Amino acid sequence: MELAFAGWSGVFIMVVYGLIMLGIGVYVYLRNKGLHQSMDEYFLGGRQLGVMVLFFTLYATQYSGNTIVGYAPNAYRLGFEWVQSIPFMILVIAGYLLFAPRLYVLSKRHRFITPSDWLEARFQSKAVTLVGTLLMLYGLGNYLLEQLVAIGHGVAGLTGGTIPYQAAVLFFIIVMLIYGWLGGMRSVAYTDAMQGIALFVGIVLMLVGTMVYFGGLPEASDYMATYAPEKLGVPTGERNLSWISMLILVGIGAAVYPHAVQRIFSAKSEKTLKKSLRNMAWMPFITTGLVMLVGLIGVKAFPGLSVQESEQLVGMIASAIANENLFFYWAMILLFGGVVAAILSTADSVLLSFSSMVSRDIYERLINPAASEKTKIMVGKVVGVVMVFILLMIAWYPPATLYEIFILKFEVLIQVAPAFILGLYWHRLHKHAVLLGMLVGAGIAGYMTLAHVENPLGIHSGLWGLMVNLLICIGGSYLFSSSVQEQQRSREILSIDAAPAGKRLEG
Repeated sequence: MELAFAGWSGVFIMVVYGLIMLGIGVYVYLRNKGLHQSMDEYFLGGRQLGVMVLFFTLYATQYSGNTIVGYAPNAYRLGFEWVQSIPFMILVIAGYLLFAPRLYVLSKRHRFITPSDWLEARFQSKAVTLVGTLLMLYGLGNYLLEQLVAIGHGVAGLTGGTIPYQAAVLFFIIVMLIYGWLGGMRSVAYTDAMQGIALFVGIVLMLVGTMVYFGGLPEASDYMATYAPEKLGVPTGERNLSWISMLILVGIGAAVYPHAVQRIFSAKSEKTLKKSLRNMAWMPFITTGLVMLVGLIGVKAFPGLSVQESEQLVGMIASAIANENLFFYWAMILLFGGVVAAILSTADSVLLSFSSMVSRDIYERLINPAASEKTKIMVGKVVGVVMVFILLMIAWYPPATLYEIFILKFEVLIQVAPAFILGLYWHRLHKHAVLLGMLVGAGIAGYMTLAHVENPLGIHSGLWGLMVNLLICIGGSYLFSSSVQEQQRSREILSIDAAPAGKRLEG
């Protein structure tokens, strides 16, 4: 993306931003020197995240830089159809509400640290825990790879190539590793809060500038009615079915992202969690909704762009606005700083979650159960650093076969959803059915994606896998038998009322 205002101004913003992130990491480390002795403290911030920090870390985790640079071009190409981007994000919140409050209560009682702790406690099966862990680690690795590539392109674009791609990505990854290493979840959550604010302010300033210099939505709608009436039309039935499929895929898949689940565990109280989720319910309207307006106004401002050219729409609008006056010049630099910040906030959350699952679910459970908390944390951190540099090599020199493997993300991750959501409410759900369902569902989704099978009936491969997964879970739970002790154990683990006295939670 070529930006008229790119160059040393962008370099200045990026360097200042990096130094602030490092400062937060050092501050958290100095204030909490004991956090490296406890997995609870390091990976969950001591379960003490308040409403404001929890809200912004959820916000920065859910919305990435692609929310701006990718969603506006979609609105440009599809017109008002892209209103679907708002329910996308609303359904993620709905997905949280399906299980988050109940899982939070159980996580407090049983001291869950990773999402796999829930699988282990609920099903008492090493196979279920291991397969669930591997599916989630795969999803995290895939997501982290995307963010690393995006950081390099984002910074190189903002600085007009003054900072080359490789130097940009190395600089920010080193910054991310240092503040994450020093402060764990607290550093990540505090930097997420700053990054979330930068993203939100940037979106608002961009919409204001777009409306001031290119006119508002009525003018854009009049233009579309005359020159591009298809962008005002009603979607076809097949298109609607594809939308519904995507809504379910993203709504459930994003809600069970491991780094999102760990934010649920990190809440100070159930009341804190509910307040943060309630506030999150408004954000799709004032985030993806505002970005959609920018894309629609762009139809009139830059008519006739090809698909390839429309990908540069945000850069075109930002460059035009920045040339108008000094205020918008710096506002647009801050906007793109916010885009890079949003990408980084997603990357650091994913990396911390990846490290915690390696530490807890692989090293502690399978290799060295007797290791000290400090050793387990160190193992997670070292493996996380190694993984980052492996992914960097893949990102810079991606072999074709590996690239195809990394296409999968939601399609595979969503296969753990029945174990999380159905397992929370149905004590009869059997561990063998869950294991078989995850394997078959992931196999179907993987085969359809890698074999380039067209989505039958407009339904995505991940959703076909999930439907078969669910059938196996429900049918298999009636076929497989459970001992009396196993049934009693399921009822006990799901009983909210069984919380120990003195540890009852706020309602």
